[in-house]
Amino acid sequence: MKKVGLYFGTFNPIHVGHMVIANHLVEFSDLDEVWFVVTPQSPFKTKKTLLENHHRYQMVFEATKDFPKLKPSKIEFDLPQPNYTVDTLVHLEELYSEKNSFCLIMGEDNLKGFHKWKNYETILENYELFVYPRIAEGKMPSQFEGHSKICKVNAPIMEISSTFIRKNHALGKNIRPMLPDPVWNYLDEMNFYR
Repeated sequence: MKKVGLYFGTFNPIHVGHMVIANHLVEFSDLDEVWFVVTPQSPFKTKKTLLENHHRYQMVFEATKDFPKLKPSKIEFDLPQPNYTVDTLVHLEELYSEKNSFCLIMGEDNLKGFHKWKNYETILENYELFVYPRIAEGKMPSQFEGHSKICKVNAPIMEISSTFIRKNHALGKNIRPMLPDPVWNYLDEMNFYR
């Protein structure tokens, strides 16, 4: 039975921060693999700045192809929109529960808003949460402090954002060091975010 960490995101684009965190988790926790679940549309994000699903999936594929423990996933592409994590988990269990057990990976900033997620209590009852540090405003809701299912990971703090990358690429800044090489090559070739 493999223990798989699910790292949800729009990955618009995937960057070295995502890679460092995912790699840290497969190397320094009990996770066997991390799946980057490319989200078609988050209930909290507007569609206009999003590249098409297959392009974002392709960039995740390019970023992870040389890392056997990191895998791209387009599981949410065929599910009803908008995507809710609780529904995706049910779908994953139906498909893979014989070989895999799942847990969630999220930043501390997401945990602060976790109580607003659809059926968050059900998720927390059934799944472990691996939470990596972020420099974020606001207080942690008290129900999550010291919770037995929430594991705070001592991963490096990576304050790189896809928004920052898109914005500055459009301004002609060199953002190449923030992206895995194959992602930069794809993005540059396709002339994205210009």
